[in-house]
Amino acid sequence: MKTTDEWLAEYARNHRDDTNKAIHWICVPVIVVSLVGLLWSLPVPESFREATPALNWGTVFLLATVVYYFIMSISLAFGALPFVIAVVATVAWLDRLSAPLWAISVSLFVAGWAGQFVGHWQEGSRPAFFRDLQFLMIGPLWLVAGVYRRFNIPY
Repeated sequence: MKTTDEWLAEYARNHRDDTNKAIHWICVPVIVVSLVGLLWSLPVPESFREATPALNWGTVFLLATVVYYFIMSISLAFGALPFVIAVVATVAWLDRLSAPLWAISVSLFVAGWAGQFVGHWQEGSRPAFFRDLQFLMIGPLWLVAGVYRRFNIPY
């Protein structure tokens, strides 16, 4: 199994161009919000609704993601929690708009991935997830690690 440093270093090899990095800072969060929004839109079992209105496939996915991050790095997982909370707040807000959440999420998903592909075209590299789907989970963690590096916080 790869270490957190190995995952982040391999991800970083395809993200060296400043334009591509800047695009990722915008598009990775957009894609996460869109994916959680799509999952949030799916019907849930009655037992989920009875437990709490906040329990849906989107929040289950985020919970699993946080567990995955804690397995990788406790420090980075704690750093990702504010982002996860912001994603939940954003999706909950989007869910209250007049347009259906699934339609908003599909639009955000397409826009986010279009931006990602533009960034990789600019850099001349393919997205890392073409080699390993786990890189889809590494993208948000790579952003958190970037903040940690900027402030010399160990992870």
